[in-house]
Amino acid sequence: MPRTPVDTRGAATVSALPSADAPPRHRWWILAVIGVAQLMVVLDATIVNIALPSAQKDLGFSDGDRQWIVTAYALAFGSLLLLGGRTADLFGRKMTFLVGLVGFAGASALGGAAGSFEVLVAARAAQGVFGALLAPAALSLLTTTFTDAKERAKAFGVYGAIAGAGGAIGLLLGGVLTEYLDWRWTLYVNLAFAVVAFVGGVLLLQRTTRDKSATIDIPGAVLVGGGLFCVVYGFSNAESHDWSSPQTWGFLLAGAVLLAVFTWWQTRAAHPLLPLRVLLDRNRGASFISVLITGAGMFGVFLFLTYYLQQSLGYTPVKTGLAFLPMVAALMVSSTLATSVLIPRIGPKAVVPLGMGLAAAGMAWLTALDLNSSYAADIMPQLVVAGLGLGLVMAPAMSLATAGVGAEDAGVASAAVNTMQQVGGSLGTALLNTLFSSAVTDYLDGKNAADPAVQAQAGLEGYSTAYWWSAAFFAVGLVITIVLYRRGAPTQDPDAAPVVHM
Repeated sequence: MPRTPVDTRGAATVSALPSADAPPRHRWWILAVIGVAQLMVVLDATIVNIALPSAQKDLGFSDGDRQWIVTAYALAFGSLLLLGGRTADLFGRKMTFLVGLVGFAGASALGGAAGSFEVLVAARAAQGVFGALLAPAALSLLTTTFTDAKERAKAFGVYGAIAGAGGAIGLLLGGVLTEYLDWRWTLYVNLAFAVVAFVGGVLLLQRTTRDKSATIDIPGAVLVGGGLFCVVYGFSNAESHDWSSPQTWGFLLAGAVLLAVFTWWQTRAAHPLLPLRVLLDRNRGASFISVLITGAGMFGVFLFLTYYLQQSLGYTPVKTGLAFLPMVAALMVSSTLATSVLIPRIGPKAVVPLGMGLAAAGMAWLTALDLNSSYAADIMPQLVVAGLGLGLVMAPAMSLATAGVGAEDAGVASAAVNTMQQVGGSLGTALLNTLFSSAVTDYLDGKNAADPAVQAQAGLEGYSTAYWWSAAFFAVGLVITIVLYRRGAPTQDPDAAPVVHM
């Protein structure tokens, strides 16, 4: 699912760097290697989306199942990010980085060659697993490679630009590869990125000593991973089994229990995956909720709008990718304005709710789309409004979610905010896809389902339902952020760990 430019941001602590050591001679080449790996991970959040209609036609999976191509990646990636960061400490950054690259490439090759829906979903989940190893290791390598403050700021600026542009590049590259080659090349293309990054990593990266004191919270990882899977699986089962089925509410209940036990365990564990003190500050708590809600509302909409443009309006994959660019541009403009001008002057209590309101308005406006909608008059304005709103929410929320944490918590706060985004995307995609399918089924009830015109109208009903629910997510976010965010501009704690945002 797509991750938009700011959605791919992370953070890294820069508080404990080996300043006495001379920086690596080839550090700018190392930045290039890490940048290629980061681009590969970022691309995969959006590149497959454009290819989904073609993959569905080729492999013959149902509308109810297609969400798993997006969700399998986001859920595995999001639920294992916290664990991935600790793994890099335990086994060394270089080794974790290289293993992540090889695994990601292998999973991509498996997905590209997939002859069935099940194999494709398994490959996407494996991509998420190895991406969760790769991303934290890449950030750690960047922080330890650039020890001079000015050089470090420059390096993270380049890295952030790669992360920001990756979502847009994925949309375009996905369209080009699907249209002129085959949807499978949206996965095969990762092999080229991985080979370049792996060769560069082997030659340039320095081996780091393993942290013998590092420990992994295995019970916490099992509880949070199992809980998130059960919740997402329960929502997705509602489409095929109905809400009253034990396969729906049973999984939802099991997920809620596991997540509750995880929360309790984090107060008892000696080395918790997610120390609860990170979440308890009001601004940080509001920011984590904002990222979760925005992921839920946004990921699903990218999915449904892709299908609407290609199946209802007959857009080519390339044209579909281009159609999203005004939204990405609006998002980048508003996110820059929010973080550099608005938040420092007036604070998040006005800015983030305004963004939620604009996003809700954009989603509600999309419900008016029909089979005769024109892009310039009926689609682009809504996307621009939604993009402006998303930028006002995502950039400040990601910044405030990691601001002011202690040095020992900076890394986990960064991983947690990315986890919230991916988990929100997984939940939103599963729930919205279920609501979409139910709306289509209800519309077709008693009608001639073989009639193409009826089928087309049923699709519009499903899309409209998904957009209304997305608007509802953002409306809830508006209320929550008004209540939780503190008044005034956030103050900076001089003793807090400096956090670099991507």
